[in-house]
Amino acid sequence: MGSAGRHCHPNHHLHTPSQRPLRSLLPQRRDEEVEAKKREAEKERARRDRLYYLNRPNQNQQRREAAVFKNSVEIQPEWNMLDRIPFSTLTKLSFSVSEPEDIILCGGLEFYDKSFDRITPKAERRLERFKNRNFFKVTTTDDPVIRRLANEDKATVFATDNILATLMCATRSVYSWDIVVQRVGNKLFFDKRDGSQLDLLSVHKTSQEPLPEAKDDINSAYSLSVEAAYINQNFSQQVLFRDGNKVSFDEPNPFANEGEEVASVAYRYRRWKLDDDMYLVARCEVQSVVEVNKQRSFLTLNALNEFNPKYSGIDWRQKLETQRGAVLATELKNNANKLAKWTAQALLANADVMKLGYVSRVHPRDHFNHVILAVVGYEPRDFASQINLNTSNMWGIVKSIVDLFMKLNEGKYVLVKDPSKPQVRIYEIPADAFENDYVEEPLPEEEQAQPPEENAENTEANGVTNDVEDKEIGAQA
Repeated sequence: MGSAGRHCHPNHHLHTPSQRPLRSLLPQRRDEEVEAKKREAEKERARRDRLYYLNRPNQNQQRREAAVFKNSVEIQPEWNMLDRIPFSTLTKLSFSVSEPEDIILCGGLEFYDKSFDRITPKAERRLERFKNRNFFKVTTTDDPVIRRLANEDKATVFATDNILATLMCATRSVYSWDIVVQRVGNKLFFDKRDGSQLDLLSVHKTSQEPLPEAKDDINSAYSLSVEAAYINQNFSQQVLFRDGNKVSFDEPNPFANEGEEVASVAYRYRRWKLDDDMYLVARCEVQSVVEVNKQRSFLTLNALNEFNPKYSGIDWRQKLETQRGAVLATELKNNANKLAKWTAQALLANADVMKLGYVSRVHPRDHFNHVILAVVGYEPRDFASQINLNTSNMWGIVKSIVDLFMKLNEGKYVLVKDPSKPQVRIYEIPADAFENDYVEEPLPEEEQAQPPEENAENTEANGVTNDVEDKEIGAQA
């Protein structure tokens, strides 16, 4: 009994949020008792981390996690850390939700061109560019439909499929990411920051072969995520019949201006029951539609991309026709988080089919020109079981995070994936954090809770597509 008390006390001492800001201002007591407690707490935390890693299939994960050490957002000294949740806790959660209802459908879908199902590496197609089509990455609280539904008290919790999928697949993530949570009255809004890395697509996030660290290298994690986002957008529009024939829904695209050319997309605002008096509404996306025997099926469209066979250890052009299973297995190992998130989003949107495109660079050193080597369709539930994505665990994570925030006071919070440990941290932040007038001054390194992030990363992420396209024009000239 006595030893249990001793174990509890040092953790309490280390984690009390109110003590954190004082640490940098006051000299630390250095007597033996404090040092002994700190050592004991560190040992306990190391033991928990070790146990977690031993139970993971990828033995190289620990080395990878140690290498990727930057926070996705700069932790400010006035932020108050309230909690940290280890992944080992999240993996045990379970909650079953009943079937959701569609509250409203917006936008318009073009039909999928089935000739793309017949593409092979020997009959590849060049990836085209769609510069005039607008894609929208609008966060929850900026969505006029969600604002309307919140005013009408249609739910208490609001989010998007991308944000929910990030939470649901959190335990498969390695790099840091963050989600802003606002508690307003009895309502909860899950948001992403402007220029958030949630808009980009990680590449080789869970692979064993580390990527180059220089940000301007075409194979750095940042360059690849911009390239992957750009490939995904273009792929999703190329595989359609762009003949003006569209399936329209209750309302037009809520983010488009009149006369603007928009990407094929339908937004399904769907409502799930989390509790007797708690409902969650999320904006979910599907990108296309097919009609067979007068039955319509909704599709999600995503592209995996090969940048250099040296990193994956498998050459798509040689293996896609004869060993497609081996190619997918390699992608599941190297991009576990991205594939899980796409699957979660397809399940949330109730898509009938998720189409995965295999897109490769024309040449490993040319990151502007690409070819489509194959397109494969999967039924989302089948694919989820194939990759061990458990829907009750997905909802267990969402439900526990919602319950946790519902116990907190009204205010603004940020949930950050720890860049070097398998855990998420929750901070209470000022109401004006991440607003335009909130200037985040870079702090001296010794005052930071975590290693600093390059500010350039956030500003560049805002202009992802344009930045890539400007470079392309230069490359072609």
